Amino acid sequence: MIKIDKHLIHKKSSVFIIAELSANHGQDIDIAKKTMEAAKNAGADAIKLQTYTADTMTINSNLDYFKINTGTLWDGRTLYDLYKEAYTPWEWHQELFEYAKEIGIVIFSSPFDYTAVDLLEDLKTPAYKVASFEITDIPLIKYVASKGKPVIISTGIATLSEIEEAVLACREMGNNQIILLKCTSAYPAKVEEANLLTMQNLKETFDVEIGLSDHTLGHSVPITSVALGAKVIEKHFILDKSIGGPDAAFSLDPEEFAEMVQSVREAEKAVGKVDYTLTKKKINNRKFSRSLFVVKEIKKGEKFTEENVRSIRPNDGIEPKYINEILGKQATTDISFGTPLTWDKIK
Repeated sequence: MIKIDKHLIHKKSSVFIIAELSANHGQDIDIAKKTMEAAKNAGADAIKLQTYTADTMTINSNLDYFKINTGTLWDGRTLYDLYKEAYTPWEWHQELFEYAKEIGIVIFSSPFDYTAVDLLEDLKTPAYKVASFEITDIPLIKYVASKGKPVIISTGIATLSEIEEAVLACREMGNNQIILLKCTSAYPAKVEEANLLTMQNLKETFDVEIGLSDHTLGHSVPITSVALGAKVIEKHFILDKSIGGPDAAFSLDPEEFAEMVQSVREAEKAVGKVDYTLTKKKINNRKFSRSLFVVKEIKKGEKFTEENVRSIRPNDGIEPKYINEILGKQATTDISFGTPLTWDKIK
């Protein structure tokens, strides 16, 4: 069982829904706060930040190595330029953590270097998220895991062996509070590339809790993930898409996010549990199942045949499975048309 703040994450728990703030604040702390409040009102359990600066992520260079040209929304820009626009100022973090506590939503972050981990430790973060592109940074994962908090890891760009290395890195630090998120590292991602069965395989392979970090434009993928065992769902959230920014195109607004949350909660109810018990309603509805009825008047001593006994609705007579035992036997009394056949009428 994993605990993030007051939320327990285990086989029977409800899905822990994370609203990813990312760059969707337009470098305005008031927008960040309003976004957090809107996320809570839309049904999110947590808000997640990203803790880095352009200088902790990369270097300010125009060399081709540092230019984005991989078919993304950000092609043509340098890494430094993108991260300078997208980062959440470190001086905001304490205020945002305090505000989250004030409005009653869990807050944590993805650190991208050791100094970010140290900052989040000072703020008493209840958990850590390892971003997909950091899954190969084993020293960073070990440093995160060493803090003894739950570690949520996105697996988007990783091979199976790299995922194994990340999991082992956590366990080497004595931390088994691991949640692996199936992630398609495309922005936005195509539904047909979700491959959610991989999520179940992660659970079977590594004996961890599982979930989804989703970049598709709708919420059919998160809903489907619930049926396949997801216990954490992360989705980018934006107060208003007119704010713009690097992540706006694949983020959900409050109305869309609320619809996703409602659908996820309904999916949880639909999945339910293994249950063969008959409720009162089910028992009442058995009235409409079939049973054996006399469909042609029968005299005392007359034999039962396929012409005078049939399996029809409703369920007031003998079960249809006994028909072959009854055919050829005699009636103990006169039986009128439309009478349910019962054992006391058979000799």
